[in-house]
Amino acid sequence: MPRLYLQFYVAVLLVLAVFVGAAALAWKLAEDQTPQYLDVAAELTGALLPDADAPPAESQRALDALHRKLRFDLSLYRPDGSQIAMAGRPPPRFDPRRARDGWRRGPGGPTFTLQLPDGRWLVAREVRERPSPILWVVGGLALLALAIAIGAYPVVRGLGRRLERLKEGVEQLGGGDLGARVKVEGHDEVAALAASFNRSAARIEELIAAHRLLLANCSHELRTPLARISMATSLLGDGADAKTREALKRDIAELDRLIEEILLASRLEAVPGLERHEPIDLLALAAEEAAYYDIEADGEPVTVEGDRLLLRRLVRNLLENARRYAGDGPIEISVAPQAGHAVLEVSDHGPGVPIEERERIFEPFYRRAATSESGRGSGLGLALVRDIAGRHGGTVVCLAAQGGGSRFRVDLPAA
Repeated sequence: MPRLYLQFYVAVLLVLAVFVGAAALAWKLAEDQTPQYLDVAAELTGALLPDADAPPAESQRALDALHRKLRFDLSLYRPDGSQIAMAGRPPPRFDPRRARDGWRRGPGGPTFTLQLPDGRWLVAREVRERPSPILWVVGGLALLALAIAIGAYPVVRGLGRRLERLKEGVEQLGGGDLGARVKVEGHDEVAALAASFNRSAARIEELIAAHRLLLANCSHELRTPLARISMATSLLGDGADAKTREALKRDIAELDRLIEEILLASRLEAVPGLERHEPIDLLALAAEEAAYYDIEADGEPVTVEGDRLLLRRLVRNLLENARRYAGDGPIEISVAPQAGHAVLEVSDHGPGVPIEERERIFEPFYRRAATSESGRGSGLGLALVRDIAGRHGGTVVCLAAQGGGSRFRVDLPAA
């Protein structure tokens, strides 16, 4: 795509080129026209030269005198084109049928042709040829156009550079850098646009900061009543309904997981990259998390580089999702190297995910309409999985498992 300042600059150059061309064309057209002074010149020249019926010797003497005074090569012709007299260099071939009054450029240089009142033709040619005036005019206009082009380039380039900086600021803000601002230069519309962008970016940053602060405060405030409810549940004693007590504990655990995931999502939004980089044995980490679910991890050791806590959360969320949808079926987890990547797969043998929902399940707070047990998820677990995988330069997809169910495949760059 052409740069904006180049488009401006090319437009200026085109205008200059059209101006120079139009000026040259106007000069050429004006040169081709026969002005009124040629009639006066014909009358005066006819008065200086002998009459048409005078002897050729008399006409020759008159031309010699004019040649010495004007320093022009002169030739006098009859109306039919035959030469009467000549002074100076031999003239070019003369054809009265093509002759016209005024200056003309020819093989021997510029010549001036003038028809006298009695029908004779006088052809004059400069002894020393001078450049055509049109060349001087066009050359001067070309130099003027060059000077304007050189002077216009810094102005156009400065305007283009300001727009490029504004574009970079918009891209930084769109990429997640809420502190992106652009320098306000000048007092024109571009400067007003830059100031408007800075105000909008500042307002967006304030709103996002307020949103994060509210989210963090709400999450922390929810922890206190949850702790009190948990304490009250433990104090119910053996006399309380076991089913009610178990339901309360399950609800408390679910709320606690939701708060923890909200806090993690909020922290990931605040930090664009990874806070820690360390080599991690993905198989060992998967085996540690799988042990909490009484599952054995299979595969080969593969080392990846990244944040251990985030990768642990990734594996835990996948296992928790599989446990929720697996029903009575087994859950399988494996790690294997493949083409410079570490491939982590978690499979279940539950109802599976329809093809049209395999992308939507990674959206925050999206929950499938399924059984009551499967609907107890917060809708943040898989969204965090995709976010964490992306921060490590990897991808995650949902596929169909062999024999039914779902298979989540995570590809991470191997260290």
